[in-house]
Amino acid sequence: MKLYTRMPASLQPFFREALDLHEQAMLHKDLVEAWHQLERAHVIGQAYPYQHSKAHWKMLVFGCKIKNVNEILGQIPRLLVGGVKSFVGNIPVGNTGGANVPPMRSMPIHDEIKTIFIQAGVRIPRSTADMK
Repeated sequence: MKLYTRMPASLQPFFREALDLHEQAMLHKDLVEAWHQLERAHVIGQAYPYQHSKAHWKMLVFGCKIKNVNEILGQIPRLLVGGVKSFVGNIPVGNTGGANVPPMRSMPIHDEIKTIFIQAGVRIPRSTADMK
């Protein structure tokens, strides 16, 4: 069994960019864009335990800031098990990570994210087994 521990260095700038864009959107009180960037960060980082957990932590904080009880309650179990599932390579590829989506539902990866994987030299995942 392959264990996933580190995000490739070539993918890390894209993950950081999504989080930076999230912070900028929050400063401008653009909650829709802020959430979109968290979803991007989640899809980019979901195969890697640290980044996956960080995306869910940021989603939990976002839920608290906007006082969304459903998001808060939905993020707690995701935060507790998401990183572990990444570590053992058992993730729903493309899942955007919000409480509005079932936690184990795979979803199509948007073309923009596919382009990021290509630019980073990371295989575009169709299933967990495809992750680099």
